[in-house]
Amino acid sequence: MTKLFDEVKRFVKESFERCGYREHIKHLERTVYWVKKLKPNADEALLIAAFSHDIGTAYRWKKIQKELYQTNFTDKELIERHQKECARIIKEFLEKHGANSEIIDRVKMLVSKHEEGGNTDQNLLKDADSISFFENNIPIFLNMAKKIGKEKVKQKFDWMYNRITSKRARRIVKKWYDKAIKDLKNV
Repeated sequence: MTKLFDEVKRFVKESFERCGYREHIKHLERTVYWVKKLKPNADEALLIAAFSHDIGTAYRWKKIQKELYQTNFTDKELIERHQKECARIIKEFLEKHGANSEIIDRVKMLVSKHEEGGNTDQNLLKDADSISFFENNIPIFLNMAKKIGKEKVKQKFDWMYNRITSKRARRIVKKWYDKAIKDLKNV
């Protein structure tokens, strides 16, 4: 990897460690892994976007913890705000660290739609994010089900699965999705 990618990794890891949500780093690492699996020739900007796509969560973690149990995870306004905040934070970091404007613009464009997708690479990032979510984050949401209700958690699982664009990504996730739905019924 490049020096810039290493700086981004350090920044993101330190941000999640500082807020006390270090478990999320695994999700980000695996998002990078899945981007590389889905697109072996992924460029630096796409890999930076994969590792930093949720950086806003680290900055809002204390507030998010308070809101978590009242949140509708699929709320369009919440999703849009999250994407914009994450894109702004990583853009500012890249500017401060002297990244070239092409990388900055591309990372910002990718992160700004990592939940909804749009173009081919935004969709790829969204798909890798979903794969990593099912691979790593299901236990967190199953634990939440007792407090927020199974239906809310099922909506999140369905949304994360149904937003997947590529058939390949959907095939990868299907077994984890099915297991998550089964496990949710037994909570």
